[in-house]
Amino acid sequence: MVQAEYIKKCPECGGSNLLIQKDKGEAVCRECGLVIEEKMIDFGQEWREFSDEQSSKRRRTGSPTTYTKHDKGLGTDIGQKGDIYQLNAKGKNKFLRLRKWQHRISTALERNLKLALAELKRVSSYLKLPKSVEEEAARIYTMAVQRGLVRGRSMESVVAGSLYASCRRHEVPRTLDELSEASGIDKKEVGRTYRFITRELGIRILPSNPVDYLPRFVSALKLTAETQSKAVEILNKAKEAELTSGRGPTGIAAASLYVAALINNEKRTQREVADVAGVTEVTIRNRYKELLKELDLKDKIKKKILKAIGDEEK
Repeated sequence: MVQAEYIKKCPECGGSNLLIQKDKGEAVCRECGLVIEEKMIDFGQEWREFSDEQSSKRRRTGSPTTYTKHDKGLGTDIGQKGDIYQLNAKGKNKFLRLRKWQHRISTALERNLKLALAELKRVSSYLKLPKSVEEEAARIYTMAVQRGLVRGRSMESVVAGSLYASCRRHEVPRTLDELSEASGIDKKEVGRTYRFITRELGIRILPSNPVDYLPRFVSALKLTAETQSKAVEILNKAKEAELTSGRGPTGIAAASLYVAALINNEKRTQREVADVAGVTEVTIRNRYKELLKELDLKDKIKKKILKAIGDEEK
């Protein structure tokens, strides 16, 4: 049984002229007459609502499940705090006793998840990560706990490693230094845990694209859109020349932005760019020398860049 929207073409003739009859639950090809599906499910709501009150009364389901809670959001609370004032003394004792037992978590797995997911939310909020990244990180951490990968490692390091893996999967530019600062765990430990988790869980992650880091660096350095576009152009040329492979994405992004700023007369010092990118000035110097050597820049522009760099490094 499938949903009507998932049927794109006829498996017999390949035609896309389909007749979908939702009242019968059938999908028929108009070209060859094949009945593609006869037991379709309509997941749409069968009621209408015209106000928030009607919405709350007619809906029969709660919030969607989420990995960011130890019970996936399926748990319910016994009563509200205001309900206790409507009970007698015996009822109050029973109410408090039930709430106490409800909040007690029986298994070690649930206890670990409750503490770890709270830490995950804190770090995610500190780094201003989107909900999709937080949800994916919670899923990765839950899988790691279920497979016993947390044993022998600190909970905070596994949380940081899961968040970094989620950021990489969603192409959200966050560095190991930022994860280390937010979680209070050493950068090497976060990287080690991240590699261990992705290897054991079979998570395939592509290398970071230096272009993803440019908008953040541009915003922090208060550069113009023209400089950002020029930096993207430089990075694309560097990629064609295979200068980006085997080099840190933040370093090559910072160096391209440094060169682009000099070309557009928006001079920023190597120290300023290095502080924003989280790399050293030596890294920027090594990267921009490679860029200037390989990029086909006009002699006038190259002399101008080298003069500005020379003035700064005196």
